[in-house]
Amino acid sequence: MGLYAKYLFAPLMDWSLQRRDFKALRERVVSQAAGDVLEIGFGTGLNLPHYTVEVRKLTLLDNAELLPRRVAKRMESCRAGGIERLITTAERLPLADASVDCVVSTLTLCSIRDVAAALREIRRVLRPDGKLLLLEHGRSNDEQIARWQDRLNPLQQIVACGCNLNRPIDRLVADAGFGVEDLSRERLERAPKVLAEIYVGAASPEAGVPPAKNSGD
Repeated sequence: MGLYAKYLFAPLMDWSLQRRDFKALRERVVSQAAGDVLEIGFGTGLNLPHYTVEVRKLTLLDNAELLPRRVAKRMESCRAGGIERLITTAERLPLADASVDCVVSTLTLCSIRDVAAALREIRRVLRPDGKLLLLEHGRSNDEQIARWQDRLNPLQQIVACGCNLNRPIDRLVADAGFGVEDLSRERLERAPKVLAEIYVGAASPEAGVPPAKNSGD
């Protein structure tokens, strides 16, 4: 990871994702985690305050270490059980098959290079009755906004360190073999339309459940 990503983009990302409306969505998703939990795309630890004592073990995974002092403070106040950090990629998870109860992904699937491989790995490490909890931005169901997302995506990848504006998160999850149980679409207020499309919900490693209809369609 380069100097721009570590010293400019990371602090800006950390600041921008602390807005009140997004914090409420984050709490809604992350507070559902329980048992042995894996978080992919740990970033700067903004999910840590929202884990509860129901989390027996928390494994935090990212491909880089960002804002270490800020992260250390957030880890100290986390209510989850034993915490372990792994610096690696989500495309090859160093975990055994069916070894976790829950995987948490918040604003991560947008930037993983091989997202299909990462989702296959997530499905592999989840127990049959486990859950993938999702809070992701992605492709709009408004065709006009989606066209702008496609146009701006090359620039977005540069300025936001590989982030994609236009990934259809619900379809990617379903194509990886997950049953999409409860995945709604919401829009952030006072955010650029190309960034405001949010997917919120959960998926099961057991296939066969069709993607949920988009709310507000």
